[in-house]
Amino acid sequence: MTVTPSVLSCAASRSPSPWPNRCAVCRGATSGRLGRVCTACEARHGAWRARCAACAQALPAAIDDALARCGRCLREPPPWSRAISALDYGHPWDTLLSALKFRAGLDLLPWCVQRLRAAIAMADAPAVDRLLPVPLARARLTERGYNQAWELARRLARELGLPAQAQLLQRVIDTPHQLSLPRERRAANVRGAFLVPPAARAVLAGERIALVDDVMTTGATLAEAARTLHAAGAAEVQVWVLARTP
Repeated sequence: MTVTPSVLSCAASRSPSPWPNRCAVCRGATSGRLGRVCTACEARHGAWRARCAACAQALPAAIDDALARCGRCLREPPPWSRAISALDYGHPWDTLLSALKFRAGLDLLPWCVQRLRAAIAMADAPAVDRLLPVPLARARLTERGYNQAWELARRLARELGLPAQAQLLQRVIDTPHQLSLPRERRAANVRGAFLVPPAARAVLAGERIALVDDVMTTGATLAEAARTLHAAGAAEVQVWVLARTP
């Protein structure tokens, strides 16, 4: 869906530090095409961390193994082969990603794409064939005017020279916001929420898919989407997110 300039300009006025020559975190001077976060804030708040290769939760700093798994994932492996996150979802990234998601902070996307691309390179993840965004239900898309996961996925795909499609995986049930639910109810809340259209099954058969989203919290939404893709014939699903909730 195309968002009109009036919607973007109105929403962007509520985003953190809307001026392109100011850091979105500290509002200090910055420059360059990707200069929405200054190097000082990157160093202070965005240090790279060892992460579980299966759920992207941060691991102890002493662990230096790109394929390390946390205890929970060793006991209960998720329905995807690899998870990559660029950041922890906490100060100040929670404010920036909230602006991206709810207040049309699309000026943050170039920085977000490069940050996620760097995380993918550092993780040395297996190759994928195409990128798919976690879809929004029609009502939510109409309300918001855009899907931040698609905006991220299509730009990242362009950087990686890979195809990205927004319609191969569809959301058919508009579930309540996951944030309002306790952890144990989130899996049930999204059960059956996604659909691969019959015509898309031939495209996905045997494909290695990267499922892209902005934030992973419990992983319930991503897990249901991954199971739906596997049921449609995808050979492998990875999960790539900007931020992981600790």
